[in-house]
Amino acid sequence: MKFCADVPNFGIWSDPRRFADFAARLEAAGWDGISVWDHILVEDGMEVADPWVLLTAAAMVTDRIKLMSMVTPIPRRHPWKLARECVSVDIASEGRLILGVGIGWPTDPEFTRFHGPQDLRTRADMLDEGLDILMGLWSGEPFAFHGEHYDLEQVTFLPRPIQQPRVPLWAAAMWPSRRPVRRAARLDGIAPIFYDVETDEFAAPTPDGIGDIAAYVAANRSTDDPFDIAVSAAHLPGQDIAAEVARYEAVGTTSWRDGWVPDTGPSPDEWIADVLEGPPDR
Repeated sequence: MKFCADVPNFGIWSDPRRFADFAARLEAAGWDGISVWDHILVEDGMEVADPWVLLTAAAMVTDRIKLMSMVTPIPRRHPWKLARECVSVDIASEGRLILGVGIGWPTDPEFTRFHGPQDLRTRADMLDEGLDILMGLWSGEPFAFHGEHYDLEQVTFLPRPIQQPRVPLWAAAMWPSRRPVRRAARLDGIAPIFYDVETDEFAAPTPDGIGDIAAYVAANRSTDDPFDIAVSAAHLPGQDIAAEVARYEAVGTTSWRDGWVPDTGPSPDEWIADVLEGPPDR
């Protein structure tokens, strides 16, 4: 099991120097990675940072931990611009980037305010096309793409990412919807979210639920290459969660994303102090 600290890219985390300092201290404390959200507008007046600037700053002061976006909504980014950003961070970190991708959530205000696509199925189709473009551009070979949402004349993007054949790709997936999980099964990992579209309610993950996802991924995966399942859990300072982590590991979880969630649980300072004591297995 790998242990990652997960933070938003707004509020106190909008300062790249503070984010980089936190990443360096996480590495020293024995954590395996840091993941950062990818939002552009949370609410009017909220301080927000570009996650690629944050990850680059962290790359400059760390040597070991994985650097992750969790997750980047491809439908509100030009895939060719994202391809450049990812390769730059992968090179700066000497091959430590993981790109998490999704359709973007919530729709309002990040799509409504900028007149972006609001239909979820449209954004899912854009995500699939965007993934094809990313992988084509990262190949370093001549590549063209002509889809419903993106049109790209032949180009060759260099340099290639350090990681080959590509930067690892993890997809967010709202279970029990099947299509997002099938998409993730074609990639390198999944960041599952438990959500009921009909009731518009989120639920906490459970070992049984993760086991169901792991089984569905296995049934829809055509390779035996390693596959990551990253569980997101709100951090509770002072609580011994070793037994809980073990239950998730037993059903296939490979990565524990221990996060600070706005408006719930501890204050940022309380969370930081506790996290810097080390991950649950240390």
